[in-house]
Amino acid sequence: MTAGDRSGTLVRRRTVLATVIAAIGLAGVANAYAEPDPVDLRVVDRDTGQALRVWRHDGRLFIAGEPGARYSLRVTNRTDGRVLVVLSVDGVNIVTGETASYGQRGYVFDPHESYDLNGWRKSNTEVAAFAFAPLPQSYAALTGRPGDVGVIGMAVFKERVVPPPEPVAPAIAPEGRDESRRGAADTVAETVVVTGARRAMSAPRAPIAAARAAPPPSDVAATNRSSIGAFASRPDEKLGTAHGAREWSVVNITTFDRATPYPQSVRQIEYDTYANLVAGGVIPPPRPEDRPPRPFPLNPDGEGYVPDPPG
Repeated sequence: MTAGDRSGTLVRRRTVLATVIAAIGLAGVANAYAEPDPVDLRVVDRDTGQALRVWRHDGRLFIAGEPGARYSLRVTNRTDGRVLVVLSVDGVNIVTGETASYGQRGYVFDPHESYDLNGWRKSNTEVAAFAFAPLPQSYAALTGRPGDVGVIGMAVFKERVVPPPEPVAPAIAPEGRDESRRGAADTVAETVVVTGARRAMSAPRAPIAAARAAPPPSDVAATNRSSIGAFASRPDEKLGTAHGAREWSVVNITTFDRATPYPQSVRQIEYDTYANLVAGGVIPPPRPEDRPPRPFPLNPDGEGYVPDPPG
């Protein structure tokens, strides 16, 4: 083999090596994007307790709703730390009622906590139930904001972890008394006050879904049933979320210091009626063979006997 041949072989080997490295890099990127979200969001039918089926179309997630059906947002924290979850329905913050943005109030979830959020937060003890409804009867449309009806959003923030203070050697007073305890107590008290003030300015105080919602009284449940039947819509009308009946739901108030001004994870789920999603190409139309089997396809009269199969 000549020097030229060896050089060509070396170039080819370098090319192959670069290709392998590139493939490994792409595989690493794919694995990084395949990691599960830190917080899981599901839309649950409150009558059945089951999560609604999710369809994927052009990289987007969709669910099908039915006018009058109540639903909840099931949020599950998969991380080992507290997270702040800012949620929106139809472009409206479900805690404050404002047009949604990342910097608003939300719910704080403890590590690995799961909780069903049933409605628009009205106070520390009440919500107005989420219920699918025609667009004109949605809360967003009734408050003059129909442009973003049909989407549920979630922004997740991790909590800023403050490193523990460095140990300080105890100071001994001339009289022989240990002054370290009084000095440390003064320092801790000052730090708590300053940190609390900074948290109030940098991150709004958020309700924590720690206390579980009690079952609604019987009169509230009856109101829910009567309000569900009031949603009448045209077959092709877009679906939104109504401001439903009041329900008992208790939360506490806490503070939360966000690790970053922007969320670590953002997720959205769009929704509409089943018919509209089929018409839009999101859900494939049912095929003829998808029908259930029939016990008497030709409705035979029962005369005769079973013939032998061919062959």
